[in-house]
Amino acid sequence: MSNPDKKESRLIPILREGIGVVQMIFFKECKLVIQKKYPEQDVSTQAMLAGAVTNELFGSQNLEKKFQDFRAAHQGEIEQELLSLSNELPSLIPALTDALRIQTLCDNQEGIDSEHILKQAGSCNILSPEQELPLPSAFMATVRNLGAQYNLIIAPVEINETEEQTLLQ
Repeated sequence: MSNPDKKESRLIPILREGIGVVQMIFFKECKLVIQKKYPEQDVSTQAMLAGAVTNELFGSQNLEKKFQDFRAAHQGEIEQELLSLSNELPSLIPALTDALRIQTLCDNQEGIDSEHILKQAGSCNILSPEQELPLPSAFMATVRNLGAQYNLIIAPVEINETEEQTLLQ
């Protein structure tokens, strides 16, 4: 017989994997936008800028000195890219909205306050306010569909109703 506590403890890591998939897709698309906007920059700088924008959006900073120095030196470009995202990548806004909201829920379950990430995304018009918060199973279905579109392999994960209710409390 399965232990329900074991299943519940698996939910957040599973959702975080889904958030990671959205981050990877966003990074890939952001890098393409940056390559078009900044063709004079070398490939490494373009990739670092896309990574910095991705990190800024999801509130995860790389603490390694070279990345901190890059972020400080390119803060204006990073902010400009965040502000232009809703126009540059409108097709990703629904997935980004879901991923950022689910991330905030996961953080909250782990005692982390990450509301500032949602506020920043909202001020950059990256959140779709009319979009409802997805249930974890719906979020993972979206992630699987996106992953298939981008040729990423995602193993199907079943999330039962009890796990969804636990997260949403």
